[in-house]
Amino acid sequence: MRIAAIIVRVLMGLMFLFSAAVFFFKIIPVPEMTGPIKTFNEGLAASGYFMPFLKGVETIAGLALIAGLFVPLATVVLLPITVNIFLVHLFLAPEGIPIAIFMFGGNLFLAYYYRKHYSSMLVMK
Repeated sequence: MRIAAIIVRVLMGLMFLFSAAVFFFKIIPVPEMTGPIKTFNEGLAASGYFMPFLKGVETIAGLALIAGLFVPLATVVLLPITVNIFLVHLFLAPEGIPIAIFMFGGNLFLAYYYRKHYSSMLVMK
């Protein structure tokens, strides 16, 4: 299970880091979008701050996953992002659902693997 956790966290870290690098450095041209996904992305871009903030968080969390540092924290920070990636691909862009399933499932797997680290967070005080 330890080796699987290392593989999943490094792959997820690389995917988040690559996604952020594409956004910040314009490595790959953005494909033309149509329909609801275009409206969704235009709405996010219209805020002006959200996409750079999101990609900054993905960069930091991706580096943490790759380095194996603060992995439980990175999984908590990335959970709402991976849930949103999954839901966007489920409802708006189904062609990307395999990657979305891996990202969401990988995050859940890492959360399960590091579950002992969350016990103090889940204590009612």
